[in-house]
Amino acid sequence: MGVLREPGNAAIGQWAMIQAVAQSFGAELRRIDLRDASEIERAVSAFARSPNGGLIVAVSAASLTHRDLIIRLAAQHRLPTVYAYRVFVTHGGLVTYGPDIVAQYRRAAGYVDRILKGEKAADLPVQAPTKYFAAF
Repeated sequence: MGVLREPGNAAIGQWAMIQAVAQSFGAELRRIDLRDASEIERAVSAFARSPNGGLIVAVSAASLTHRDLIIRLAAQHRLPTVYAYRVFVTHGGLVTYGPDIVAQYRRAAGYVDRILKGEKAADLPVQAPTKYFAAF
């Protein structure tokens, strides 16, 4: 599996989780950094030469910036690809699986309410998404 990720991205926990799951399946991972269009094109094309591969596109601003290129390369090289954002599927990507952003905004409103009622933001717990979606 090739994992397209932004080097230095704050969501570094994604890489650790993908590695842990990949080990349990015996899958080999190859990191593909999202720096610029030419590097992405070169790295994905090189990755595509190996048989039986697929891609995971991690959450990052760079993945959104290079969305159309990534979708085009995945289709061109016939690489099954899982994206983190629904917008990839609406623009031609294969499948997306990720947190429901609307549900996260609704939960955030509860935090705003608690802060406006006097709770300190630093005292509120960090919450992981509880609702996910898949789109094809």
